[in-house]
Amino acid sequence: MSITLLLLLGGQLPLSARVLAAPATTNNFSYHRFISGNGNKQIHFSGVRLHVDSAQSTLFAVRGGNITLPCRFWYEPELSSPREVRIKWSWLPSAGGRETDVLVAIFPHSQSFGQYRLGRVQLRRDFPGDASLLVTDLHLNDTGHYRCEVVDGLEDKSTSVDLELQGVVFPYQHPRGRYNMSFHGAQQVCEEQDSSLATFTQLFQSFKEGLNWCNAGWLADGTVQYPITRPRVPCGGHGLAPGVRSYGRRDRHLHHYDVFCFSSSLQGRVYVLQSSQKMNLTEAELACEEDGAQIAKVGQLYAAWKFTGLDHCDAGWLADGSVRYAITRPRKNCGPPEPGVRTFGFPPPHHKHGAFCYKPQNQYI
Repeated sequence: MSITLLLLLGGQLPLSARVLAAPATTNNFSYHRFISGNGNKQIHFSGVRLHVDSAQSTLFAVRGGNITLPCRFWYEPELSSPREVRIKWSWLPSAGGRETDVLVAIFPHSQSFGQYRLGRVQLRRDFPGDASLLVTDLHLNDTGHYRCEVVDGLEDKSTSVDLELQGVVFPYQHPRGRYNMSFHGAQQVCEEQDSSLATFTQLFQSFKEGLNWCNAGWLADGTVQYPITRPRVPCGGHGLAPGVRSYGRRDRHLHHYDVFCFSSSLQGRVYVLQSSQKMNLTEAELACEEDGAQIAKVGQLYAAWKFTGLDHCDAGWLADGSVRYAITRPRKNCGPPEPGVRTFGFPPPHHKHGAFCYKPQNQYI
C-alpha cells in the first residue's frame, strides 16, 4: 500500500517511512507536513491528551433540510498554539453495510466523497476545535451513524452521532396482490413512489405511533417484519404482546413479500384536482399535466397527510394506478375512526374517480 493511501485511510507509517518519505499528494491534499509531524513538527507528544466529543448523540431532520452534526476537539492541558490535525467524517447507513468516507480535511483543504460530493457537506469551523459537519439538501437515504475522527500525529480519537429523518412509514402491496416483491423489487417500488425502504428504527417508531399491519414487508436491512398493536389470530395469535414481529433475514432474490416504505417532507404540494366530473386513470394523468403538475405518487400523498394535514374524503387516482384518499379528521362516511390514508386498491383503469396532483415547489408560489 502506498504511503499516501495509508495516510488517507488513517493508517500509521513505520518510523523509517516517516523519516524518509517524500511529500505526497492525493485528492488535492498535501501530506508533507502531516508526514513530518504536525504544526509543532512533532510526531507525538507526551503529557497532552486529545479529546473529541459530540454535543448530541441523535439528531432529527427532514428531507430537503439542512443539519449540523456536532463535533469538537480540545486538548488537556490547553495548548498555547494550534496544531495541525486531520478530520475525517464517515457514515454507516441505517440499512447496514460498510462504513464509507463522507469528508476528509487537513486545513485548509478538504475532499468530500460519494453521495456527499458537489458541495453537500463542509466543516463548520466556527471556533478553534470545531469539526462539526454541515449537511445540506438531506436525502431519504442519508440516515445512519456518522463518525467524526480527529487525528493528531499518533493521537486518534473519535465520536459519533446518529441522524434520523422525521417522516411516515407506509405499507405497500404490489398491484398483483399480496407477497409479490423480491427485496430488489420492493426497493424499486419505494423509489418509484418518492420514498425509500423503511429502516427498522423508522418502522418501530411508526409502531409506537399506532401503525398496525398484519402483512409482512421488506425493510432496508433485508429483514421481513410487521407491526401489530392489536394482537389477533391471523397476526401471530392473541397470546403475543403487541410489537414488531420479525421473520428475520430472507433471501433477497427468492423470497417475496410486501414492503414498508418511508417518506419525509415534500418539496412541493399535493392537492385535489378540481374537476366537474370523475376521470379514468389516463384522463387524471392528463388533467394534472394540463394544470402544470403531475399525478401524485403514493409517498407524496402520505407525506402530505403527515406534514400538511391533507384531508379529503373523496378517493382519487395516484401515479401507480391505485385509488386512495387521506383523512386527518375522521368522520362519518370517511372510513375507520382513526386518521390515515385509505385505499381502494388498484381498480380497473377505466373506472371513474377524482385525482391527486403534485406540483414541485419551484412551480408555485
